[in-house]
Amino acid sequence: MARRRVQTEPLSRHAESFLEMLAAERGAAKNTVESYGRDLMDFTEFAKTQGKSSEQANDQLIKKYLAKISGAGLSARTAGRRLSTLRQYFRFLYGERIREDDPTAAIDGPRQGKSLPKYLSEDKVERLIEAAHGHNGADGLRLVALVELLYATGLRVSELVGMPLRAISRDGRILTIKGKGGKERLVPLSEPASDALNAYLKIRDSFLSVSSKSTNSTSANKKPSAFVFPSRGSSGHLTRARFGQLLKELALEAGIDPHKVSPHVLRHSFASHLLAHGADLRSLQQMLGHADIVTTQIYTHVLEERLKQLVASAHPLADEN
Repeated sequence: MARRRVQTEPLSRHAESFLEMLAAERGAAKNTVESYGRDLMDFTEFAKTQGKSSEQANDQLIKKYLAKISGAGLSARTAGRRLSTLRQYFRFLYGERIREDDPTAAIDGPRQGKSLPKYLSEDKVERLIEAAHGHNGADGLRLVALVELLYATGLRVSELVGMPLRAISRDGRILTIKGKGGKERLVPLSEPASDALNAYLKIRDSFLSVSSKSTNSTSANKKPSAFVFPSRGSSGHLTRARFGQLLKELALEAGIDPHKVSPHVLRHSFASHLLAHGADLRSLQQMLGHADIVTTQIYTHVLEERLKQLVASAHPLADEN
C-alpha cells in the first residue's frame, strides 16, 4: 500500500520575501536558505495548530514552540538555531513595518554546553610540517604548500582547495579570498608559507600534465586550470576529502592520532596559536572571515589561559603560599 504524502502548509509571501532577501542581499548559500525555509515551515505548522499564522505569533507562542522542541528531545543547538531563524525573520518583519514589534526580543536562547574548538599544540603542528617536508617530488611540494598555507592563514578547507590562481598577489605574499556570502578579505602569508607556495607553483604544471592523461580530448588537454591545486576530478581541483585523507596519513607519520587531525582542526590551531601570541580578536575575525565577532569569541579560552599564566607569573603574591 502506497504511503500518503504529508501535506505541509506553504510559506507565506512574507516568509518567501525573507528567504529571497537572504539570498539576494546577504548572499546566503542555497543550503542555508533551504535550512531557514525548513525552520520557518516547522514554526508555521506549529503556529497553525495554535490557531495563528507565523506572522501573528507573540512571545508566548514562540516560548511554547521552543518548549515543544525541547520536549521532542531535540538538542539545545537545534533549538538555538531555530530561535536564531525566528529572530532574523521577525527582525525582517519589523524592519519592513509588517509588524510593530519583535516578539523574540525578550526571549533567551536555550542553554548550550560550552563546546571548545579542538586544536593541536604548536609542537604537534611543527611535527606535521616536518613530516610534510620529508616528502619528495611534486607531491611533496604540494603537500608542504597545503599544510603551510592552511596553518599560516586559517582558511576554510573549501577556500584552500578551491583557491583560484588570481587570489595570489604578484609578490606571492597576500591572498585575496572570497569567503561566505561572496565577501572578500585579504590574508597575509608568513615567509615559510609564501616560500612553500612559490616552490609548489614552479612544478604545478606537472599536475596539469597528469590530469591531461585522463582525457582523450586534445582541446581539453590545452585548457589551462584556474585553480592553484588542480585535479583531474569533476571539480577541477583537489577535493576536501582527499586533502583530509592526506592530513591523516601525515599525522600517522608524525606520530599523532589521525582522529585528532583534520583541516578544520588546523584552522582552529591557527586561531588559537595567534591569540596565544598576542593577536586581538578583531584582527582574528577578519583573517578567519567571520561575519560576527561572536563566532570568533569561541577562541577566548586561549586568552583566559594566557591571563591565568600572566597572573601566576607576574602577580606580586603569586609565589606566596
